[in-house]
Amino acid sequence: MEPRKDYDGPSLSTNSSNVPPVDHEKHSKGFLSSLSSRIPGQSSESTTLRPYDESQDYLLGVRGCLVPMAFCWTFLQTFVPAAVKASANTTGETWELALRKSLSVLFWNDTLIYGSIVFLSARTICVPFLLDPTKATLAGSVFRRGFSLWLPVAATLIIVYGVFTHAMGGNQYLVDFAALTGNTSMITGLYIIPSSLANFNAIFMTFWITYGFQTQAGSWAFPTQMLWIISVVFQQSYTVFMSMTIIPYTRQRWRVYGAFAFIATAWWVYSWAWYSITGLLIADAVMHMGMRPGQSGTSFFMGKLRVPFWMVGVVFMAAGFAMQFVWVAVRPDLMNEEIYYHTGIYLTGGIQYGIDVSTAQIRVDCYLIITGFWLMLETSSILQSIFRMKFLVLLGRRSLSYFLTQSIIIYTLGIQLATNTMAGDVSKLPRARGIAFVATLFVSIVAAEAMYWVVERPSRSLGRKAWDWLRE
Repeated sequence: MEPRKDYDGPSLSTNSSNVPPVDHEKHSKGFLSSLSSRIPGQSSESTTLRPYDESQDYLLGVRGCLVPMAFCWTFLQTFVPAAVKASANTTGETWELALRKSLSVLFWNDTLIYGSIVFLSARTICVPFLLDPTKATLAGSVFRRGFSLWLPVAATLIIVYGVFTHAMGGNQYLVDFAALTGNTSMITGLYIIPSSLANFNAIFMTFWITYGFQTQAGSWAFPTQMLWIISVVFQQSYTVFMSMTIIPYTRQRWRVYGAFAFIATAWWVYSWAWYSITGLLIADAVMHMGMRPGQSGTSFFMGKLRVPFWMVGVVFMAAGFAMQFVWVAVRPDLMNEEIYYHTGIYLTGGIQYGIDVSTAQIRVDCYLIITGFWLMLETSSILQSIFRMKFLVLLGRRSLSYFLTQSIIIYTLGIQLATNTMAGDVSKLPRARGIAFVATLFVSIVAAEAMYWVVERPSRSLGRKAWDWLRE
């Protein structure tokens, strides 16, 4: 029986018994040739096969960084909306607008957060197969993927149903809070799930829907209406699974060519595969092309000029952030212009002028920031050591539980505390914000830990045991 993989964290290894065929093509000079100058499975920098390698914990650390970023976005969108990039509240105190035009772009940027989640998922889930390209590894990855998401999401929507349909009796208190504080940015029109059957259908559709992810009942009922991210991650997992199967059996040069063509096409049709295939390509480069700190794959040639990937990453990040700062601080009217210039493949077949820009956005500026960051991270031992910090790794292992619980806590405990503190007097809002922040932060930690130990870890364990049972 194949060794079991621990999916709490990816592994870094090569299996000498499963070495793909050697690529005997001659390598010419140039950008693509320099990317493909190493043979899969035969790099001189290979490591020993083992089920888990702590050197890859920096992937979990990145997930851990997304936890406080998501919390800050949710809290500020609810209590200090003017400090959030692209929020509907465009007026506020001076310090709020200063945060909006500076730190919000970097640290509580919703499009950057959910784009990073999709990218990171693709970068991570392909690792076991890339390092052990067997039928058992592939089948196990596909089989267990659902178990890691089904039960946590089901538990979350059951809690949402119990809290908002029964305990809170609807969302009128959200409407009253928004009216009192002048918040036109937060989501007040949550879908109130009417029955247990409707709740079951909402859970089922979260993993069945393939397009229009934000229109599903589960996401509409979830506080902040961001549960659609789970649907995207789940569906894009299978894009990655199907695409990664060709990697051990094809030449590196053509994989790079093919990935670039796939990415360009996915961008044109406005598909999340644009992010996912980029994540898969970077994983392939790390595993098979030596794009790791201190190794030869950390740079490429343009003619006779050797260009390090970290430099490309800096340029990408600078370009992406420059765009975002311009859209926020100088030309907010141009914020969504690029979104319109994709083909409306599911709408008219022409340019998609009819797209609703208030829905999830697959943005160029965020793509440049994310890709640039990963090019720097994968080639820098210093950055990797930072993201291997135990605290970040711990948060990363629990990131799904935090994502599923903290919005509920902020929309219930946080808003109720703030409302009671103000007692109709909006001048007490600053004090109410402080109380709500401390309370929701503490309770979110407790709730996430409970979700992690009671639901998330057992669901992963169930997936592994079910896979073992099927193979016995």
